[in-house]
Amino acid sequence: MLSLTDDERVTDPEYPTETERLMLRKPDRRDLPRLFALYTDPQAWRPDPVSRHHTIEQTERMLDNWCTAWHRDGLGMWVAHHPDGTFVGIGGCFVRYDVAWNLGFRIVPRFWGRGYAQEISAAATSAAGRLRADLPVTAYVLESNERSRRTVERIGLGLVWRGADAGNPDASAVRLLYSDRPLPEETVRALTER
Repeated sequence: MLSLTDDERVTDPEYPTETERLMLRKPDRRDLPRLFALYTDPQAWRPDPVSRHHTIEQTERMLDNWCTAWHRDGLGMWVAHHPDGTFVGIGGCFVRYDVAWNLGFRIVPRFWGRGYAQEISAAATSAAGRLRADLPVTAYVLESNERSRRTVERIGLGLVWRGADAGNPDASAVRLLYSDRPLPEETVRALTER
């Protein structure tokens, strides 16, 4: 594999980014079956039922959105693999509503508890900071999703907002907004009221 500097890895998404244990690369159509399996796995979506996929068309739209983010932002969601090619999950950052980087991740359940979400998140927040340090890095997680909360807290994001999860059919669902810095009220509204 070519040896690239950190800046080259961020600005050329065709080349993979390496973490200590993972290869992270821009997703493409060959990932569709694995992504669909991940987003339909009851164990994987149970912490956030709204993110469950019912059809492969939902997964295709998500993949298209990820590719759009890569084109627009120079960064997006990565597909994560072990060096031997074993699919581990997804994660990365994209610009949300032009006000903040949004951090997201989803790991194949058999790899939970090994620090992969934190490893991917650290790479993503670092890349986002190199591309647009003016934007805060945020994460929007369900309060009941303790695993995701711990991950974002471990990478240094702090709680900046707690409230109803707009659009969630479960009226009792509570979302938490984390950020790497204090957020102006208009940014909080942009991220939480849609």
